[in-house]
Amino acid sequence: MTEAQRHSTILELLQQKRYLTIADLIEAFEISPATARRDITKLSESGRLRKVRNGAESLPQKKSFWSPFNIHLASNHDEKVRIAQAAASLISPGESAVINCGSTAFLLGQELCGQDVQVITNYFPLANYLIEQEHDGVVIIGGQYNKSQSITLAPQDEISSLYAGHWMFTSGKGLTVDGLYKMDMLTAMAEQKMLDHVGKLVVLTDSNKIGQRAGMLFCHAQRIDVLITGSEADPKIIRELREQGTEVILV
Repeated sequence: MTEAQRHSTILELLQQKRYLTIADLIEAFEISPATARRDITKLSESGRLRKVRNGAESLPQKKSFWSPFNIHLASNHDEKVRIAQAAASLISPGESAVINCGSTAFLLGQELCGQDVQVITNYFPLANYLIEQEHDGVVIIGGQYNKSQSITLAPQDEISSLYAGHWMFTSGKGLTVDGLYKMDMLTAMAEQKMLDHVGKLVVLTDSNKIGQRAGMLFCHAQRIDVLITGSEADPKIIRELREQGTEVILV
């Protein structure tokens, strides 16, 4: 992972946790204390975070987060578009796809809109977009609306046997040879209910997240059928994932 990729990831983690210690950075990126302090200093000097004792904290948010109306504001937008396009090309007419939350998931939904593909999702912005665009074959997984993640969450085991898809597309905050990591436990648990009811699991993730451990282990790498990521992903980890049997598509 390059310094620029590491800095981008540190800022993403701060959006989730608001505060990171030197020890957090050492563990997450397997770097030395000196490198962790240098990263914080550089990001602080560039005005992208606030340096505090033994760590860093996020700055008050001044810019808007991405939405379906300004998707171009999503971080690594161009890479995400390429990932979404590659993911859409995997699906044949008449098949179904479980699509989970996030900016890349939304871009994938845009690629599939109007095609002969059934979309199964609990991601409200995507479901709303597809319905407004009159996409045939939208299945919304029900449950209580979770505002922080913009998804619906059903009671335990309620949805596990109701829906099945040829494909399941998901993402996370980190991916190593051990598997895929997610930050939000509720979202991860909702998605895990679906794993036994889908054909192939496809992970869509930015290249700067390859090699990171962040949050809980969602699934082991052996469960991932296909990984689609940017061409700048750590080549050592990509090679090891391929050796474990995961098909990797670099875009």
